[in-house]
Amino acid sequence: MTLERSLRGIAGFFVLLSVLLAHYHSPYWLLFTGFVGLNLLQSAFTDWCPMMTILRKLGVKSQNDRTGGATCSTR
Repeated sequence: MTLERSLRGIAGFFVLLSVLLAHYHSPYWLLFTGFVGLNLLQSAFTDWCPMMTILRKLGVKSQNDRTGGATCSTR
């Protein structure tokens, strides 16, 4: 799994988890949902988010690393 796909999966999991926690535990968990959304928004402009740094340190490769710099598949 690539860095980009992992990041989207983790963000989606965090959003779903925080919505469930807000529903069953406390509405304050929606602040975490907002935090995840703001991080995704700022990463759209800066091409950086904290989770990308963590995933890179864990050894997850970017799509560019796997394709030799090309962003589109040649299949």
